[in-house]
Amino acid sequence: MIIRRDVFQAISDPTRRAILSLLAVGALTPNAISENFGTARQTISKHLQILTECQLLEQRQSGREIYYQLNPVGIKEVSDWTEQFRELWEGRMNHMDQLLKRNKSKKQ
Repeated sequence: MIIRRDVFQAISDPTRRAILSLLAVGALTPNAISENFGTARQTISKHLQILTECQLLEQRQSGREIYYQLNPVGIKEVSDWTEQFRELWEGRMNHMDQLLKRNKSKKQ
């Protein structure tokens, strides 16, 4: 049995979120990714390993280079889970707006 890292713990790190944002544009090598950060390439490699273990990234070999890209299935899994909360909070905010509008119209 393969133990999968917690995806939400992984994306709680700002560097890993920044890496995901970079890769949303397209696949990059670890060197290209690390050029965007003021940390050692080894540190970025560790972040890439964690994101890959969480199935948020995929690796693709091209010659000697390894390219990292977003895994749409993993990203969708996170999106689907968070969507339920967005809908819940949107509903609550809409309800609050309606209450505030009613109270405002009663005072006028």
